[in-house]
Amino acid sequence: MLKDDAKFKQGLGQVVLAHLRKLLGDDPLCELEYKNDIDLLVSIILSAQCTDKRVNAVTKTLFRKYRTVSDYSNAEIKELEAEIHSCGFYHAKAANIVKTAKAVLEKFNGVVPDSLEDLVTLPGVGRKTANVFLAEFYQTPCIAVDTHVTRVSHRLGLSAGKTPDEIESELEKIFDRRDWIKMHKYLVLFGRYHCKAKKPDCMVGGGENCGLSKVCNYFKNCAKV
Repeated sequence: MLKDDAKFKQGLGQVVLAHLRKLLGDDPLCELEYKNDIDLLVSIILSAQCTDKRVNAVTKTLFRKYRTVSDYSNAEIKELEAEIHSCGFYHAKAANIVKTAKAVLEKFNGVVPDSLEDLVTLPGVGRKTANVFLAEFYQTPCIAVDTHVTRVSHRLGLSAGKTPDEIESELEKIFDRRDWIKMHKYLVLFGRYHCKAKKPDCMVGGGENCGLSKVCNYFKNCAKV
């Protein structure tokens, strides 16, 4: 970003942050339900291309059967596949969960690691999954970029990045490090319930239903059309 562009986006970022804090509260919560580190990691793996609501419905039963890392490492693949079937991509997810559990036991003494470098060595754990886990479980400042974060960032003009890494880098420059965890959750929740892929709030009532319509590139472009 050029200097003037960076200053503009930082100003825009403060407007967005203030609105989302007012809309979603000062303490936005992760919607995945979990009790420990392996619960959370499994939930995040299951959430790929699946809603948190569906994941929570599945894990409500799953977590009663699999309580420890060892339980997952010893799981029968076919049984696990059947139990997580409704989350989609169940073959790959089941295999990755078992492999990851084995790796956590063998390499990290049964504790899900607290560094990005270690987390991304686990099967099925990419940068986004690792960032979500670190921010939620270890409260490590980072911004995980998923489809909601990407959509909202593009629409509001916070980022024009074409890859999750580019968007993550731009957002980290716009927002104060102490707000990174909160901003990730704000952008996810705003994208999930307000700035939806289809029929976002700004397109109902001529923009009056969204407090960010005045600074939203998406709304401005649609309004012109």
